[in-house]
Amino acid sequence: MSSSTPGASRTGSQTPFMGLAELGIEPDHHGKVREILDLGRELLIVTTDRISAFDYVLPTGIPRKGVVLNRIATYWFRGLTEHVPTHWLAGAAGDLPERLQRHAERLQGRVMRVHKARRLPVECIVRGWITGSGYASYQKTGEICGVELPAGLAEFDRLPEPIFTPTTKADQGHDEPITFEQLAGEVGRERAEELRRLSLQIYGWGAAHAQQRGIIIADAKFEFGLLGDRLAVIDELLTPDSSRFWPAESVGPGRRPVSLDKQFVRDYLLRSKWDRQSTPPELPEEIVRRTRERYEVVERLLIGGRQLPRWPSPPGEPSHGEGQR
Repeated sequence: MSSSTPGASRTGSQTPFMGLAELGIEPDHHGKVREILDLGRELLIVTTDRISAFDYVLPTGIPRKGVVLNRIATYWFRGLTEHVPTHWLAGAAGDLPERLQRHAERLQGRVMRVHKARRLPVECIVRGWITGSGYASYQKTGEICGVELPAGLAEFDRLPEPIFTPTTKADQGHDEPITFEQLAGEVGRERAEELRRLSLQIYGWGAAHAQQRGIIIADAKFEFGLLGDRLAVIDELLTPDSSRFWPAESVGPGRRPVSLDKQFVRDYLLRSKWDRQSTPPELPEEIVRRTRERYEVVERLLIGGRQLPRWPSPPGEPSHGEGQR
C-alpha cells in the first residue's frame, strides 16, 4: 500500500479525549474542538479528539486526533513565527500550569500556549482547487465570493491561481460567504488587504511544501487576531480540520481525489440517513478508524522527523497567487 494512502498507519484502541470536563476542569471557553484556559497574559489551548460536521459536534471522538492536529499546527507555527506574526508560544506538555501538572500524561501533545489576541470576526479562506461550497457557488454564478472565474471548470480542477474567499465568523449557526468589499467594510480596507496578502502568502508556502511531500492542499481556512496593533495568525493552521488534503497521486482529470481530512466524515454523514437538523448519530468503528488513519497519514507525510517546514522559496518573498485581486 502506498504511504500516502489511508490504511498505512497503525491504529490503536485509545479512548478519545473529549474535553477538560473529563478531568474535572471547567474551561474558560470551548469551541467545537478546542478548549481554552485563561492564564492571565497568555492562553492555554487544549485540542480534544472531538470532530464536528455541518455545525454539529459529533458524539463520537477520533482517538489521537487532537494530538495530530496540535502537532501539525505547531509544526506550521514554528516554521512561520520568524516571518509572520503568530500567537504561538510553545506546544509542549511541560508548559502546563501547576494545576494541570497531575494531568500531564492525559494532556501530553494536546496543549499549546499562545499570546492573547483580539480575534477578528472573519475567516480567511484560500482556494487553490475548486470543490465543496465554492464549486456549488461557481455552478450558480460563475464566481466565488465575488471573484469571477473562467467558464468550464469542473469540480476538483486546479484554479488558474489561488483565490481569497472570506466568510463571516459566526459563534452560532453558519458562517456566510462575503466579498472582499464586504470584508473591507467590516475591518477596514487596509486591514482587509493585509488579510488577503497574508492568507495567500501562507497558503502558497504551505501548499508548495505539502506538494513536495506528495500532498495537495486544495483549500485552507485561516483566522487572524490582533496582538496590540499587529495582525497575527491564530487558532489552528493548515490541519486536516481546517484544510482539504488530497494525495497527489489521487488527483487528475475526471477523478475524485481521496480525502485525507474531515471531508471523509462529511461524506459518510451525507450517505447516512441523518437529516443534519437533529442530534447527529454515533460514527461506526470503521469510520472512526479510517478517519484516524487519514489524519495520521497527513501527519507522517508532512512532518516525518522534521522540526520545521522546508519552504520552497525564502519566506517573505511573494508566493504564487499573492497578487490575486
